[in-house]
Amino acid sequence: MRLRVRHLLLVLMVLASIPVLQGQTLTIAAAANLKAALDVLKPAFEAKHPGGTLQVSLGASGSLTAQIQQGAPFDVFLAADAEFPEKLAAAGFVTGESFPYATGRLMLWLRKDVGLDPGKDGLKVLLNPAVKRIAIANPTLAPFGRSAETTLKVARLFEAVKAKLVFGENITQAAQYLQTGAAEAGFISSPQVLAPALAGGLAWTVPQSLYPVQKQCGVILKRTAQPALAAAFKGYLLGPEAQAILAKLGYGAP
Repeated sequence: MRLRVRHLLLVLMVLASIPVLQGQTLTIAAAANLKAALDVLKPAFEAKHPGGTLQVSLGASGSLTAQIQQGAPFDVFLAADAEFPEKLAAAGFVTGESFPYATGRLMLWLRKDVGLDPGKDGLKVLLNPAVKRIAIANPTLAPFGRSAETTLKVARLFEAVKAKLVFGENITQAAQYLQTGAAEAGFISSPQVLAPALAGGLAWTVPQSLYPVQKQCGVILKRTAQPALAAAFKGYLLGPEAQAILAKLGYGAP
């Protein structure tokens, strides 16, 4: 009898330690480069937090920042850089400190049928007449676009290729230009080169010496009605399981 009572008390203690999340939804504004990562992280997190649901909205970090400033109902913001979260923090939109969760890596992708190899010639392949269009994300709104523009300027190629540039609103749209054949080459993020739709191309990692280290940072927004769930998600994102997933997709450590 005593053993049964002890067992019941133990079960009750365990249940009491599990937060009640039934019906709680955490809305996450995330940089477009995180789509592949969140497709994996979302169900994994929800499995560990029964009753909690993640609702993800993807876009360019600059566009999402503007939406947050205008009152968009997000709980957590995961940017592709550190600057946009810092901007929100300075304006009083966040609670706690900004937290780095990954380092973004810029890739140059080129269609195989163009007959050029960036692995041999690097960025100089962009000067070839066979490359008529180069896709990049909008440098004003998307940190990966800003890194691509910086890369071209540091490599002293920007003036020579600027007439070839086609701009996507975010990194996803830049990748779509490559998928549809609207551009022969483009600058995208490391997870995107793994997509089956881009298997018909060659990917080359842009040397880190050509653009500033792109620390991807997140913040919990002050307006959140789910602070406990937001804190749990932050802890999961920075934990070993999520970090292993991000590393597998080509992100660097925070």
